[in-house]
Amino acid sequence: MNTPSTLRIDSPLGPITLAASTHGLCGVWFDGQQHGPSDAQRQKWTQDEHHPVLQSAAAHVLACLGGSSQTWKGPLDLSAGTAFQQSVWRALLRIPAGQSQSYGELARQLGKPQAARAVGAAVGRNPVSIIVPCHRVLGGSGQLTGYAGGLWRKQALLQLEGHPSL
Repeated sequence: MNTPSTLRIDSPLGPITLAASTHGLCGVWFDGQQHGPSDAQRQKWTQDEHHPVLQSAAAHVLACLGGSSQTWKGPLDLSAGTAFQQSVWRALLRIPAGQSQSYGELARQLGKPQAARAVGAAVGRNPVSIIVPCHRVLGGSGQLTGYAGGLWRKQALLQLEGHPSL
C-alpha cells in the first residue's frame, strides 16, 4: 500500500485525522480512538492540506458534524480490511441517516446470521468513521454499544442525525 496523505482538522467532537491513498479516502479517525493507526504509522504519512479528496472529506465531515445529513460521493479505499470486513463496511454505507441496525440484523443482511460478533468486530475496526457510518449500529435491543471513538461521540453523531430513540 502506498503512503497515505493526511490532513488534521478540528471538529466539534475533537481533532480528526483524515487519510487518503491513491485509491481514495482510507481513514477518518478521532484522536485517541481505538483501532486507529499507530504513532509509528502516522509518522510515515505526508501532510497535504491541498489534497482534493482530503479537502472534500474534511468539508463532508464538518458538514455532518454540523447536522447536515449527506452521503459521501467521493472515492473510498477500504483495502485495509479483509474481504469480510470490507463487506461489513459496504453494508454500513446502506444504513440511512437517522436510522440504525443491530449487529444481528447486519449479520443476517450479509447472509451470516450466526456472525453477529464477527460483524461487531468488523464494525469496530472501520477505518473511515463518520463517512462509513458505524455509529448507526446498535445493540440488539437498541442500546448504545461500543464505538472506537467513544460512546459519547456515537451518541452525539446519532443525535445530529435525528435518530428517533435519542
